[in-house]
Amino acid sequence: MNRTLLITGASSGIGAATAHAAAKAGWNVALLARSEDKLKTLADEIGDAALAVPCDVTDRNHVTQAVSSAVDHFGELHAVFANAGMGVENPGVEKGDPAEWHDMVHLNIMAVLYTAHATLPHLRKTKGTFVVTGSKAGRDHMQGSIYGATKWFIQGFAGNLAEEMREWNGRCTLITPGMVDTPFFDEGKPTKLQPEDIADAVVFALDQRDTSCVREIHLMPND
Repeated sequence: MNRTLLITGASSGIGAATAHAAAKAGWNVALLARSEDKLKTLADEIGDAALAVPCDVTDRNHVTQAVSSAVDHFGELHAVFANAGMGVENPGVEKGDPAEWHDMVHLNIMAVLYTAHATLPHLRKTKGTFVVTGSKAGRDHMQGSIYGATKWFIQGFAGNLAEEMREWNGRCTLITPGMVDTPFFDEGKPTKLQPEDIADAVVFALDQRDTSCVREIHLMPND
């Protein structure tokens, strides 16, 4: 039986690229995102190895139900890629928009926690891997960046989770890219990291031997 990877934020960008890369590497992929049409299109492209599970990952009940659907369909869960995230249109603190902060914190932080909470019991059974998207912005201080602060949380959380999971031979990997050419930006960034670069890093982390845990993969554009 093929191993199963659950991906949040799967409908476009890094998530969609990772779905294609993982399926090519022999994984089943459970695809979670709010955009049902995009998910179904992606699942159709991949074929029988993919399951589209429309889900608002900021809703804990939705996440729990989506994880159950994936496990019921594929039988087991061997890895998770908590990738869903967002930025804000109004940067900074003084001129920032607290309503934007609210939505971003719930997606960038709470959704990751909900995803981990719902999937860890299944990953424990398979000694699986939890991968999460951080950012260079979570390694550096950036002027007034609330987005960066959410990624600082992910930086710390991933290390703490790795220590918790190692008690039962599970693994946690943090992916910290610099600028990636995704729909996150209004204009294309063809010289920056591509979604496929991140997807390859995720597959690399998942394919480690049992004796190895890649705790962090930090990628930067080569321009």
